[in-house]
Amino acid sequence: PDPQRGEIVKAYVVLKPGQTLTADEVKEHCKQTLAAYKIPREVAFMEELPKSLVGKILRRLLVEEDLKQAA
Repeated sequence: PDPQRGEIVKAYVVLKPGQTLTADEVKEHCKQTLAAYKIPREVAFMEELPKSLVGKILRRLLVEEDLKQAA
């Protein structure tokens, strides 16, 4: 959620063991491959993404977690 735009793009990144990456590197890669409005303004690194029993990523839980942190 964003007070001015309604919502902003946020990237959730899970790194493979032994890999390193910074938020700036993620944003730079996105600038090269995505339209300007799709470039994430925030990048969050996580151990693992929440998934359903069939393996789909539960985006609803990611949004709820962000709302809790904002409050």
